[in-house]
Amino acid sequence: MRAAVCRGFGQPLTVEEVTLAAPGPFQVAVRILACAICHSDIAYADGAWGGALPAVYGHEAAGQVTAVGPGVRGFAPGDFVLVTLIRACGHCPACAGGAPTSCAHAWDAGESPLRDAAGRVLAQGMNTGAFAEAVVVDASQCVPLPADLPADLACLLACGVITGVGAVVNAGRLAPGASVAVVGAGGVGLNAVQGAAIAGAGRIVAVDPLPGKLAAAAEFGATDGVLADEGTGEAIRRLTGGRGVDLAVVTVGAPSAIGAAAGYLAAGGTLVVVGMPATGTVVGYDPTGLAALNQTITGARMGRAVLARDIPWLIGHWRAGRLKLAELVSGRWRLEEINPAIAASRSGAARRNVVVFG
Repeated sequence: MRAAVCRGFGQPLTVEEVTLAAPGPFQVAVRILACAICHSDIAYADGAWGGALPAVYGHEAAGQVTAVGPGVRGFAPGDFVLVTLIRACGHCPACAGGAPTSCAHAWDAGESPLRDAAGRVLAQGMNTGAFAEAVVVDASQCVPLPADLPADLACLLACGVITGVGAVVNAGRLAPGASVAVVGAGGVGLNAVQGAAIAGAGRIVAVDPLPGKLAAAAEFGATDGVLADEGTGEAIRRLTGGRGVDLAVVTVGAPSAIGAAAGYLAAGGTLVVVGMPATGTVVGYDPTGLAALNQTITGARMGRAVLARDIPWLIGHWRAGRLKLAELVSGRWRLEEINPAIAASRSGAARRNVVVFG
């Protein structure tokens, strides 16, 4: 099969012939039909969070099952599935407590199933490696999909959608009528905005330095747009009668944005940090204000999604016209175009670029 291989941090990916192992006892082999480009793929390729090289990245995919291991139940060749990076053992304290994105064994995958033409191991980026014609992943990483959901839209559910919507609904526990600020109106931010709309937020304030992105956020349900600058906090308080917001969700990895967002909160408010800057970044807060105002700071990996619960729920909202998917796609690219597709995503102008196969 062919895959896009990264051999050095910051270097372009090259499309190469790669060997993929057969699925193990609890694994599933999937022919990839579409894989969206997430900024996490770019951050890993740039070395922001370390990782082994050479590697195949890509983790936001949909495809068709081609083979299953003997211990797999619930999937069969021919099934249309979502492929995510959320690998869960199902029995550790986190999994048993309904928090599979905190699984203690998520990265205990053993040896990668990928080999280059010389037989050398290629790292399977984020447990997935879906910038490729096929993958072998743990069965826990897959979710059945309906046949009428196009693959180039379905793949968006694997990360960008569940991360944004889940940050609001699962991590932020937004109550109907509450106010929310979404910092960053890129792909994940737009999904946080529409997640807030689905949850019944009374006021949704989008924050971004680019006016065009604020206009896009309005299309997805934002009631207000505020330019990100030194006056952002004051503007948010004017919009909320001086209170601040009940929930602030930071979808970008800019330390300045993460640091400022605690100042947008009302008493009792919650800050959900989604965007991840480079490892080692330090952000400061005044703990006196947090303690005195009963405020909370929390993180949200992959929207704290529970796949079997959240994916069917999101598809139901898509069917009802409440969840936008087609509007998230900025462009469709072939695997051979992976480098210009990543460059277009890196610029920040794209909502989501999707690599399509077949």
